[in-house]
Amino acid sequence: MVVPGRSALRRTLSRRDLIVYGLLFIGPLAPVGVFGVLEARTGGASALVYLLATIAIAFTAWSYAQMSAAVPHAGSVFAYVTQGVGGSAGFLAGWLAMLDYLLIPSVAYLFTGIAMHALVPSVPAWVFTAAGLVITTAFNLAGVVVAARAGFLVLVAELAVFVIFAVGALVAIATHGPARPWTAPFTGAGVLDPLSIAGAMSVAVLSYLGFDAIASFAEEATGDSRQVGSAILFCLGAAGVLFVAQTYLAGVLTSPAAAADLAAHPASQGTAFYDLTRTTIAPWLATVLAVTKAIGPTFAAMSGQAAAARLLFGMARDGRLGRALATVDERHGVPRVSLLTAAALTLVVSVWAARRDDGLDVLVSIVDVGALAAFTLLHCSVVGYFVVRRKGAVRMAHRIVPVAGAAVTIAMLLAASSLAKIVALVWLAAGVLVLAWRGVEGRAHPGAAPRRP
Repeated sequence: MVVPGRSALRRTLSRRDLIVYGLLFIGPLAPVGVFGVLEARTGGASALVYLLATIAIAFTAWSYAQMSAAVPHAGSVFAYVTQGVGGSAGFLAGWLAMLDYLLIPSVAYLFTGIAMHALVPSVPAWVFTAAGLVITTAFNLAGVVVAARAGFLVLVAELAVFVIFAVGALVAIATHGPARPWTAPFTGAGVLDPLSIAGAMSVAVLSYLGFDAIASFAEEATGDSRQVGSAILFCLGAAGVLFVAQTYLAGVLTSPAAAADLAAHPASQGTAFYDLTRTTIAPWLATVLAVTKAIGPTFAAMSGQAAAARLLFGMARDGRLGRALATVDERHGVPRVSLLTAAALTLVVSVWAARRDDGLDVLVSIVDVGALAAFTLLHCSVVGYFVVRRKGAVRMAHRIVPVAGAAVTIAMLLAASSLAKIVALVWLAAGVLVLAWRGVEGRAHPGAAPRRP
């Protein structure tokens, strides 16, 4: 039953639950799919790329930690920019983040559909895509704690597969020795090209998208206002360690000529990690990796869908979107209408893409632009909130870190594909029209959750 007058979410999520949502959305095995691409672009320096990408995205994680403590609101970046810059800018930040939160789950569901179709060719990819969405939507509707528990089991399974791979790689290295020098995953096969490294970083950064979803659960966290920020920083650090470790071990096992071969044969880049695992560790482990990468994205999408619903809920509660989206289910304590809306939009996009030969390429080309644009506005909100409006204790970091973070996100935006930029501009134009239609004025959110010490 939906209670129209109720607009408060229940505080039921522990710090562990928040970390589960964040790591599940990121995906502990994210480098598996792009390892070959990074090796080809950098001449074998994929571990260096992930190390630099972790540092680059850390600026954004820090800004999220600052604003989530100051404005513990389910609207996430929408609420932060509203408080730090203004209502109109806040709406546009939320609108741009919505592009990210709706498309990333679509990509994840599509990954599952394609992978499962490869295992069972008689069933179309879109059927698996739709089935994954229905199952995980049911978990989200059952309550945030239920979804977190289901996600925890999947996360443990993914981490177990990572441990098995790491042990297998170490045994192979101890038995046969490294195929390349120990420093090769950080130095590449020759002289490092800064432009190639920068281009590879723009690909690697996609692996981290999703850590920010933790901020969407701020009103459901049981700890103090700093809990969300600490969970965000922990997730980024943990993901960085996992990603660098995976690519380092794989890089040491890769032959010196592999990077050049991958660059000459782009079709083999997507399966490079699986091929390496099959030939150097064990064929069965390559199969386990493939199955894990088929199931894992669906639960990453579950986390993304939940975050998208909280974003819609927060914007609607503040009058930026239809009020129906701001209702909360009395029994399960979730924004049911927002969840179903996010699920419906994701279903349409993912099934459409699953029925197209180029569907995955189209979605992947635009998935990061909304996030990067929203991140840029997030950094502006830190300066606006702490430095300009002085609503909290001002530190030098409030001036330096957001500026550096904005420089990074703007640079990655400029490096995005033309198609991605066009789609983002069209989406932004639609947001401006909605903003004008609803007559949104720059104001703080009147129903935000109170600050907690």
